[in-house]
Amino acid sequence: MNGVYRAVWLTENETLEVIDQRVLPHEYKTIELHNTQEAVYAIKEMVVRGAGTIGCVAAFGIYLAARQCRGEWEALKEHAAQIRASRPTAVNLMWAIDRMMASLERSGNRVADARREAIAIADEESRRTEAIGKYGADLIEKISKQKNGDTVNMLTHCNAGWLAVVNDGTALAPVYEAQKRGIDIHVWVDETRPRNQGAGLTAWELQQAGIAHTVIADNTGGHLMQHGMVDLVITGADRVTRSGDAANKIGTYLKALAANANGVPFYIALPASTFDFGVVDGVREIEIEERSEDEVHFVHGLLDNGSVGRVRITPKESKALNIGFDVTPRHLITGLITERGVCEASLDGVESMFRDLL
Repeated sequence: MNGVYRAVWLTENETLEVIDQRVLPHEYKTIELHNTQEAVYAIKEMVVRGAGTIGCVAAFGIYLAARQCRGEWEALKEHAAQIRASRPTAVNLMWAIDRMMASLERSGNRVADARREAIAIADEESRRTEAIGKYGADLIEKISKQKNGDTVNMLTHCNAGWLAVVNDGTALAPVYEAQKRGIDIHVWVDETRPRNQGAGLTAWELQQAGIAHTVIADNTGGHLMQHGMVDLVITGADRVTRSGDAANKIGTYLKALAANANGVPFYIALPASTFDFGVVDGVREIEIEERSEDEVHFVHGLLDNGSVGRVRITPKESKALNIGFDVTPRHLITGLITERGVCEASLDGVESMFRDLL
């Protein structure tokens, strides 16, 4: 794809241009990244977010760093460490940097080879999301046939579309494929407090694609499941363990509990790059990011005067806790939708499908 994807792309001047996801859906703005520091800022401040997109920006960040330090190895290692430390939970970031650095250690032309490898990583991710879409749409199509063509109602949490994982997303890739197949599908979109990635990003993506959807408050999903209004849940993930535990945006665990209590299938969609095969117990071993209190205290949105701004929703004296992710244990997960097919969320299931990567 020559470095051009929907959420990120190389410019003619060999800078990396990204969609500023902080201002969607009310504004569409892009930002150019020229060096390591700007790549770190984009990842850390959530200009870009989503495990796959973070990984791709990290890979291209190594390319920018190689240009910045003219391929000098010791300097490049320092730049790589800065990018690696930008966010802790999404394993794609570490995976992409490790792969980039391994490919460049003995390179004779680190700048050119960094560009080539970053594009290869993003191209592979794009192909993986296409396959995830097909396997996930097979599940949706099966439900559609069981319902004699009536609307399939899917619930998702946070944003796992093409903004989050180039080029089709993970949780939303099956939705886009289902639309291509002519399946009648409707998506319940959790708002995803505190940053509202569902209300702002997932809803925007689905609206752009003309897919029926309804934004709901985060605590509504359980009620909908109780009353038979959800046929399946599909979310993305920021890290999945060798045993099938899945770390995703805070609130995912509660949706899995509600789905389990009401007999609703609950799937995690992810590419192989999101597995952390070195971790078995996700609850104990995955580092969970804690972010600024301000993300809880303030919300951004469209004001009555037509401008975009932020408002405080808590008393000034109140403290806030902002935990970014939670871990859904494997026993609550119906299956993992991957580019190789749907596997059981278990040690045996993951190892049997990805034995060559262990």
